[in-house]
Amino acid sequence: MKAHRVGRSALLLELADDSEVASLLDELTRRQEAGELGAVQEVVPAARTVLLDGVSEPDSLLRQLADWRPTAAPAADGPLVQVPTVYDGADLAEVAARWGVDSAEAARLHSGFEYRVAFCGFAPGFAYLTGLPERLSVPRRSTPRTRVPAGSVALAGAYTGVYPGESPGGWQLLGRTELPLWDPGRDPAALLTPGTRVRFTEAA
Repeated sequence: MKAHRVGRSALLLELADDSEVASLLDELTRRQEAGELGAVQEVVPAARTVLLDGVSEPDSLLRQLADWRPTAAPAADGPLVQVPTVYDGADLAEVAARWGVDSAEAARLHSGFEYRVAFCGFAPGFAYLTGLPERLSVPRRSTPRTRVPAGSVALAGAYTGVYPGESPGGWQLLGRTELPLWDPGRDPAALLTPGTRVRFTEAA
């Protein structure tokens, strides 16, 4: 792990992969809850980094982090969210062909895994889910769509995502859900936050 000062009160931690990010996130949460981390206003995970913002004593924390050795151990269990999904996406047949199966089997395969929110970004409420085996990863579309409907369940690389609102997008569309992913009147507004476990269930 490499740690860098960012401005006056932030640290950026670089890791090898998303499993190390998940493991470090669990450790940071544990230490924060135990009062061992000092004052940190925000912990923001990404694909290969974790940003600690609003750090009251960044030099002291930087010295502590020098002794940390993040592992790729399985992350702790978070809450489980079920996402009822109609598998009728515009790219389902193309994804199924890449996997060497028909569309029904592709839906069964995708809904057969448990996913975990690694980090959020791109749009409010958009979560990047890990859990799909690397052998089933698919490339983004060569030409993004100018309009992807809200609730679209999609793939890009080995990530699964659900579009919380209508937007442009280049992910491969597998299906759709009516589950609201983003609600500003809810606390928290985002249904899927880092560490949350997700299962997609086939809906008629």
